[in-house]
Amino acid sequence: MKREGFCIARCTVERLMKRLVLQGARRGKVVRTTISDMKAPCPQDRVSSQFKADRPNQLRVSDFTYVSTWQGWLYVVFVIDVYARRIVGWRVSSPMHTDFVLNAQALYDRQPQRDSALTHHSDRGAQYVSIRYSERLAEAGIEPSVGSKGDSDDNALAETINGLYKAEVIHRRSWPSRESVELATLAWVSWFNDHRLLGPIGY
Repeated sequence: MKREGFCIARCTVERLMKRLVLQGARRGKVVRTTISDMKAPCPQDRVSSQFKADRPNQLRVSDFTYVSTWQGWLYVVFVIDVYARRIVGWRVSSPMHTDFVLNAQALYDRQPQRDSALTHHSDRGAQYVSIRYSERLAEAGIEPSVGSKGDSDDNALAETINGLYKAEVIHRRSWPSRESVELATLAWVSWFNDHRLLGPIGY
C-alpha cells in the first residue's frame, strides 16, 4: 500500500484485516509428486542445494505440482531463473509425460547463449531423467543437474514457488476446467514476475 501511495500504519492494516476477517494465504500440506526411476542413469547434482547465480541464464530450477479440477487432475510445471527469481517457463498438462516438462523449458523463447554455461536443475522424477529430456537439454547446450537422493532440500527453490502458487492461487477456489487453471496461472505468473516484491533482488 505504501508503494502505491497510501500512508498507513501496520497496526491500522492489522485492525482493518481483523474487522473484515481477512488473513494472508497459508500453505497447505505437501504432497509428493516425484516418481523416481531408480534404474535410469542420473546426471550429477551440480547445485548441492546452493541456489545462487551471478547472472541471468546461469542456473534454472524446475518442478511441477498437481491441481484438482472438476474434470480431473492437472499438473503445472514452472521453470525459474535463479538469478532474477523469474518464472521463465510454465505449462499445464493432464498427463505427466516427458513432453509436459520439456515444453515448459522455453528453449526457443529464451534460448541461452552457447558460451553462457546454463545449468538446469530438477529432482529425480522420471520425466527429468528420461533420455529424450537429456538429449533436448544437450542440443540446447544446457548442463543437466539432478538433486541428490534422500536430500529434502535438493530442489527447495522450485518447491517454494510451487508452494506459493498453491497457497496464493489454487487453494483459494475450486477449478472447473483446464482453461480456468491456465488463465489464473497466467495472471499469477505475470504478477509474480512483474509486481511481486522479492528480497533476493532488492525488493
